[in-house]
Amino acid sequence: MEPSNVVTVAPQAHRVPLLVSIPHTGTYVPADIAARFSSSKVAELPDTDWHLHVLYDFVPRMGAWTIHAHHSRFVVDLNRAADGTPLYPGRDETGLIPSSTFHSEPVYRAGAEPTAQELQQRTELYWRPYHQALRAKVDELKAEFGYALLWDAHSIESHVPRFFDGQLPGLMLGDVDGASAAPALSNAVLEVHAHSGYTFQKNKPFKGGYITRAFGRPAENVHALQLEMSQRLYMQEGSPFRFDETLANQLRPTLQASLQAFVDSARVLHAR
Repeated sequence: MEPSNVVTVAPQAHRVPLLVSIPHTGTYVPADIAARFSSSKVAELPDTDWHLHVLYDFVPRMGAWTIHAHHSRFVVDLNRAADGTPLYPGRDETGLIPSSTFHSEPVYRAGAEPTAQELQQRTELYWRPYHQALRAKVDELKAEFGYALLWDAHSIESHVPRFFDGQLPGLMLGDVDGASAAPALSNAVLEVHAHSGYTFQKNKPFKGGYITRAFGRPAENVHALQLEMSQRLYMQEGSPFRFDETLANQLRPTLQASLQAFVDSARVLHAR
């Protein structure tokens, strides 16, 4: 039986109204899909947000929930709209079921590309359960605390010439130009980044993907932020995509402080 695409890790301490979503850390590919990949290089799943569920392993100890994907983004991209609506109209980007890698290599052999029917099937099998799990948890937290916080965690290779010139910043916080979270919350996290020693930017080049945009509703007491990170901060970029525990341990305090700032600033905001 094929494994579920939703992996839920419960808090180990006092509960806080925070959910960390990690939609691109999965590496499982069903055999019938993998058999159609165009090359062994694609089969290495180069566009994975490698090891993020390991990097964020401290989250349950903060009293927060983690939900992460089991399947690869090459099966279906959980941070894209189910109807294929682009995130950044007019800008090159990969879709709900990517047809090419970040480095422009075709994902599938010629003639083996997914059909429209298969796209719909994958959406129902893998995309929808993940989003249903997110929605259920966000609604549960809001019912318990009166508000909910969603942190969508991502990472990317530092150099992706297809999309961006030069080296990406270390930390890239997105709040959809202020639409997905109250400004005080974004500013509290940015203050942590400003003192972290890592390079950082806000809403550039990423302002938040589909998950951040779909869930972030500050007027309804649901705040969502996306953090994109350059993978050089915690791992070896490129095959074999090795996790670097030394780098990770240097980065984790910044991540934990960022999440704590998100929680603390929201508590102040909603105590008014």
